[in-house]
Amino acid sequence: EVQLVESGGGLVQTGGSLRLSCAASGFTFADYHIGWFRQAPGKERERVSCISYDGTKWYPNSLKGRFTISSDNAVNTVYLQMNSLKSEDTAVYYCAWQSGPGTSCLWLMATMDFGAWGQGTQVTVSS
Repeated sequence: EVQLVESGGGLVQTGGSLRLSCAASGFTFADYHIGWFRQAPGKERERVSCISYDGTKWYPNSLKGRFTISSDNAVNTVYLQMNSLKSEDTAVYYCAWQSGPGTSCLWLMATMDFGAWGQGTQVTVSS
């Protein structure tokens, strides 16, 4: 069974930074796509970033330069470094997994068709 556990959320001031972690288990970590999403109250789920087992990364234009995704295969964890945080970054952040070959971050982020999701971690940016 695939399990994803997010951590690292919290309260931060505008302009600050946070690093979220997505600890994964139950699948071969050498063969994956892991995406990050966020959802604020009353809003639709928003695409944040994605990383594939081959190192390919995806970001929406709106977040490029502020958010950075990375992975550490040795500890089966994907990270999301968030800098220059703004109040509009406040949301619950989720990571999601899909197995590797035959798909891509580009496709998965367009369709949100991931096979497993974490429970989420709250990020609150205060002014």
